[in-house]
Amino acid sequence: MAARRTSTPDKFDVCIVGGGPAGLIAGIACAHFGFSTALLTGPATPLDGRTTALLAPSITMLTQIGLWPALQPHAAPLKSMRIIDDTGRLIRAPETVFRAGELDLEAFGYNVCNTDINAELSSIADDLTDLTIFRETAKSVDFDNGAVLIGSDKRRRIIADLVVGSDGRNSMVRTAAGITTRSWAYDQVAVVCNLTHAGQNNDTSTEFHTPSGPFTLVPLPQSPHHSSLVCVVRQDVAEQMLAMDDDALCQEFERRAHSVLGAMKLETPPQAFPLGCQLATEFSGPQVALVGEAAHVFPPIGAQGLNLGIRDVAALVEALVDARKAGQSIGGTTAMVTYNKARNVDVWSRTAAVDLLNRTLLSDLLPVQLARGFGLYVAGRISGVRKLLMRESLAPVLSGPRLTRGLPLG
Repeated sequence: MAARRTSTPDKFDVCIVGGGPAGLIAGIACAHFGFSTALLTGPATPLDGRTTALLAPSITMLTQIGLWPALQPHAAPLKSMRIIDDTGRLIRAPETVFRAGELDLEAFGYNVCNTDINAELSSIADDLTDLTIFRETAKSVDFDNGAVLIGSDKRRRIIADLVVGSDGRNSMVRTAAGITTRSWAYDQVAVVCNLTHAGQNNDTSTEFHTPSGPFTLVPLPQSPHHSSLVCVVRQDVAEQMLAMDDDALCQEFERRAHSVLGAMKLETPPQAFPLGCQLATEFSGPQVALVGEAAHVFPPIGAQGLNLGIRDVAALVEALVDARKAGQSIGGTTAMVTYNKARNVDVWSRTAAVDLLNRTLLSDLLPVQLARGFGLYVAGRISGVRKLLMRESLAPVLSGPRLTRGLPLG
């Protein structure tokens, strides 16, 4: 739906710029808590054949705002995580299996195709009273006198108390707010696709640690014989893989998987994505907040990307609701400083963890190999350590947003 075009600006509490999953969830969450919300979706995005593993705290958040029942039929549970050292180096870690039941969880999370996430979120967003969707692209963002003026490619003008940048790694909102980024690239490419296989995955995500990065098979909902694959390799190897015919590529994947799931067949064409990190130096400013890839870009290691974006949204709406209850401006200094502080520790700690894991796989230094192997050895044999690692891999144990811990905001 789209509101009528007028010569005077449309007025909203919040304007979300960017209609990807993080933007849709932000729009739905703001509307759920009674904020009049505009969502500028931007240009239509091509079909995305990738999948996202939504971890347990994200499921809690999505349940709180009424989204999980629509997504659950499209989801495959991840009840176990199996890590296999396939580095072939002198010091190798023992195989380690983490089971959700040890944390009294049904599953660590659920794997969902991105096309299903986008379709279900869009359908729900279209029907919300407090959310107005403009299928337009934001072209300008101006901050003036405690409000934000957003202009679109269709000459629409929107005034809001707060603009939320969810417009990706090249965020126009972030640039307009004068927020800079730090970024670095890895000499790695993720080759991703969906597969069928002769064996059953048994609701288990299997991750091989290789000298070029993780090789990960994650269950898909169609059947136990369907999985998504993320294969992290060097640039030249990725180019060789993409040049193979389907049969040769599947044989290569089966070889790298040591045939743990048997013969494989492609379900979707392989895609390649260069790996790198990008972090905003601040996650908010006066009348502006950043969520999703406008705030942080991660390699597909440890299922951090959209899960961090969902925690962004949970922390943001928490700050907005608290500001409203205190009679403060939702785009004012107190709310935005609160949001920035809430995201700093989580985002930077996840960045350090993902970067460290990736670099330990790439390193040939014996002390590094010893430390990684010993860490997995201890985790495999000491229940308390294993449980701590599992909890921290899902989300911050003590400092996560209230919505991701099942706590009310009202």
